[in-house]
This record gives sequence, structure tokens and C-alpha cells, in this order.
Amino acid sequence: MASDLAAEPVEDCGDDQEPFGDDECQAHLSEIDTGVWDVVDGHHLEATYEFDDFRDALEFTYAVGELAEEEWHHPDLSLTWGEVGVELFTHEIGGLRRADFVMAAKMDEIYADHEL
Repeated sequence: MASDLAAEPVEDCGDDQEPFGDDECQAHLSEIDTGVWDVVDGHHLEATYEFDDFRDALEFTYAVGELAEEEWHHPDLSLTWGEVGVELFTHEIGGLRRADFVMAAKMDEIYADHEL
């Protein structure tokens, strides 16, 4: 099931906002219903997406790159055979805001579309 977050726009928070605290991070994480994501050290989101081969992982990476350019919110990606690792946070503030959770939900939708 897709998260309602995926339908939201990714809004720039600017550098004048504070990162979410632990409670806010956990509340937003609960809105992403895939179980792929973890909040790490209250600082960033991490996920590992698994694929049957390198080509599928590469196609997913490309699709996430297209999304990142459209939304102007860029995750750190690592591509290996059959896996794509993602680290996501708002660089301007050095932590997490709603935009990060929205991006995570959008990536989950891309992954679900690639699981055909």
C-alpha cells in the first residue's frame, strides 16, 4: 500500500528551520508503511532496496535520480549488484524534516512499480 505522503509535494524547508527531534521522526516514520526505512541517529533516513539483478537496481537508481532532480531534493545513493542503498536528509539543516519522509514515500512508490 502506498503512503499518503507520496502524494504530497516535497517542500523546501529552508535553512532557518530546526531538524525534527526523535518523537517527530518516529511519528513521520510511522506514516511510511513499507518497513524499508530506518531513522539513524535522529539525523537521516536509511533504506536498502533489493533487486533480482544489477540492471533492475540501476533502473531504480536512474528513476530516483529523475525524481531527485524534479523535486530538487537529492539522496545519497549507493549501487551494488542487486541492491541500492539510500541515505536521505535535508542537507541545509543537517537533519530530517517532512520533505525527507515525503521523498522516502515517493521512492517506495518507484520501488513498488519496479517490482512487477
